[in-house]
Amino acid sequence: MNAIPREARIYIAGHRGMVGGAIVRELQRQGYHNLITRTHEELDLTRQADVEAFFAAERPQYVFLAAAKVGGIHANNVYRADFISQNLMIQTNVINAAWQNDVERLLFLGSSCIYPKECPQPIKESYLLTGPLESTNQPYALAKIAGIEMCWSFNRQHGTRYLAVMPTNLYGPGDNYHPENSHVIPALIRKAHEAKLRGDASMTVWGSGRPMREFLYSEDMAAACVYLMNLPEAEYRTLLTDETPPLVNIGVGHDMTIAELAQAIARVVGFEGELVFDASKPDGTMRKLLDVGKLAAYGWKATMPFETGIAISYEDFLKRESSRPASH
Repeated sequence: MNAIPREARIYIAGHRGMVGGAIVRELQRQGYHNLITRTHEELDLTRQADVEAFFAAERPQYVFLAAAKVGGIHANNVYRADFISQNLMIQTNVINAAWQNDVERLLFLGSSCIYPKECPQPIKESYLLTGPLESTNQPYALAKIAGIEMCWSFNRQHGTRYLAVMPTNLYGPGDNYHPENSHVIPALIRKAHEAKLRGDASMTVWGSGRPMREFLYSEDMAAACVYLMNLPEAEYRTLLTDETPPLVNIGVGHDMTIAELAQAIARVVGFEGELVFDASKPDGTMRKLLDVGKLAAYGWKATMPFETGIAISYEDFLKRESSRPASH
């Protein structure tokens, strides 16, 4: 029995991003059709008055807060003010408006970068705020930590039922393949594809190749989000205690080195040259594996085989590239 009725009004903030788009598709797959979406042009979530007017007019009953300013190491490090200020504004406006308009459940999407840089592995939810953050994306991480605290504080003060989920590194259809501002998988897909087209003998990968990363397919992540939001009331309530933040990790529970990742992408894309690792470029955190025991205890686990997910992502990249207007 689903907790969210089929006819419920569900608002997905950030529906054009990889995460929000995957959540929309998963809801539709499960028979939800009363979905509310707005593009950035239609509703700027950093504008408080606009967000309040939207919530008052639309009265969503459930909210998936997937809207955020996101990017890779380079973007996070360069646009530090944008990453903290815009994310704080978006989540503050949406969470506050959700409370004012009696939203029944809200799911806030965070990121695994909220955890301390030198965390014991795998990372449990309880490790939040136990040490310094990775400096390159600290502004973004602090904004997301504030979002978790907002959900928890609203639950405790106002009796709301807001949940925060922390996905590991995501990839899949709708990703950002920008040459400078993308995450590692889309960046490597683009790099391997372009190297293959040029017939390059080698391809350079940033960093030593030694850091370990966990990767979750976006459709799996969306399935986990909808699953958690649909937990029966008695189970859902056990996630919302006064003692601990309402926080759940979403991941696959195993990781690989960046070198193994680059080799897998080269295989899928069909680049047959040599991979060269540029150790002068930053590695970031050496390991970030999430402990997904809490999520597993509620009965959910990821199902997408990694190279199958990469192949689907590559198809998505090719489709996007072919539809881009040619530059003159």
